[in-house]
Amino acid sequence: MPNSNVHVSSEIGPLRRVIVHRPDEGIARISPKEAEELLFDDIVYLPQMQAEHDVFTDVLKAFLGDEQVLETRNLLVEALQSGDDSRKEMLHLIVDYEELPTSYEDMLLDLDDERLAEVLISGYFAEKDHVLFDPIPNFIFTRDIAVTVNDHVVVTKAAKEARFRENFLTRFICWAHPIFSELREQGKVINMNKVNEFPPSRRGEMISIEGGDMMIINENYLLIGCSERTTAHAIRSLRDVLFEKNVVQNVVQINIPNDRSYMHIDTIFTQIHHNHIVAFKPIVLDGLGSNVEVFRQSGKPGFYHSIQEFMRAEINPAMRFILSGNGESPYQEREQWTDGCNLVAIKPGVAITYDRNVKTEEAFQAAGYSILHAYDFLRAFKEGKINPHHLENTIITIPSNELSRARGGSHCMTCPIERERI
Repeated sequence: MPNSNVHVSSEIGPLRRVIVHRPDEGIARISPKEAEELLFDDIVYLPQMQAEHDVFTDVLKAFLGDEQVLETRNLLVEALQSGDDSRKEMLHLIVDYEELPTSYEDMLLDLDDERLAEVLISGYFAEKDHVLFDPIPNFIFTRDIAVTVNDHVVVTKAAKEARFRENFLTRFICWAHPIFSELREQGKVINMNKVNEFPPSRRGEMISIEGGDMMIINENYLLIGCSERTTAHAIRSLRDVLFEKNVVQNVVQINIPNDRSYMHIDTIFTQIHHNHIVAFKPIVLDGLGSNVEVFRQSGKPGFYHSIQEFMRAEINPAMRFILSGNGESPYQEREQWTDGCNLVAIKPGVAITYDRNVKTEEAFQAAGYSILHAYDFLRAFKEGKINPHHLENTIITIPSNELSRARGGSHCMTCPIERERI
C-alpha cells in the first residue's frame, strides 16, 4: 500500500511528495492552428522539451528521492489496476464527452492498463493508427488539476474545454488510487465537478477553479485568485464547504486582471522563504487592477488594496518582495511573461526557476540568494560534492528554451501532496 499521508499546509515546507507529468507524445501532434485552442502559445519541439523536463525532475528527485516524484501516467496505471467499476465509468464519461461511438468504450476497456493510460493521455491509438482524442498538452501543469489543502484534496474544475480530459483522469486517480483511498473514505476529497454539490449560481455563473489560483500560505489561510480561469462563484462555493468542514479559518480572494498574461495568481507571485515572495510589482505591490477580500470563518471580513498590504497585515509584517525583472520595465513585463515569478520551493529558501530571467536573478542575488544552474547542481550531486539538504538560500535554474514556451513555470509543473509542517 503506497504511503497515504497526504498533507500540505504551506507553500514552503520541505517538499516530500509531488506529482509531475513528463511532456507526452500528444504535444508533438499540435499544429499551429490548434495551438491557441489547446492553450499553447506556440508549437514546441518535444524531444528538447522532454530533456528540459527531465532535468527538472532530476533536481526534484535529488531532494525527494525517485519514489517520491510521482508521474501521472504511473498513477493512472496504478489506479486502473484497482479493478472496480470506476474504470468503466471514467471511460463512459470520456467517450460521451468526446462524442465518440459507444463501441469505442468496449475497445478501450479491452486494452491492458499500460496501453489504456497511454491512449487516454496522448490520444493516439497506435494499433489502429487512429487519433481518438486531441492532445492534452497542459497536463504538464499538474498544479492545476488538484490541490492539497491541509489534510483535504480539492479536485479542481478547469475553465477551458481543452483541459476537460485532464479533469476526468484526475477525478479517476483521486477516486481509485490507493494514495487517496483513506482521504476518500474519510470524506476529505472535495470534487468541484459534482454539479449537485457545486451548481451554477442563480445568475448562471459557472464553477471554474484551477490549482494555479490556489495557495495554502499557512494552515489557517488559503489564497484563491479570481482570474481569467477562476470565478468568484467557485471561490465562494469552495469557501462554504471548507468552512463547514473546518479545513481552514480564512479564504482569501485575490482579484487580479482578467488577462492571459496573468492567468493565475502564481504567474504574478510565489513564496520561496518565510520572509520572501517573488512578485510582479505592478499588481502585487502597486495593486494595479487588483485587490484582496478576506472571508473569515468567524464572519468578520477584510479588504486590502494590494497583495503586499494583505501579506504584511495578516501573514508576516516582515515579508519582503523580490521583484521580477528587478522591478524595471520592460524587463519586469518580459520576465513575468517567462515565469520569473513562478517558482516552486523545495524547502524554505531553496526554489527552482527558469534560467532565462537574468534581471530577476539580479534581484535574487541582491536579496542574498546564490544562483546555481541545474546542470552544475546535478553534476556536483552525482559526484558527491553537494548534499541537497545542506543547501540554503539557493535558486536552482533549469533549462527553459522549450518549457517556457508552454506558458508555465516550475510552480505550475508541480502538484505537491506532502510537505513537512513548519
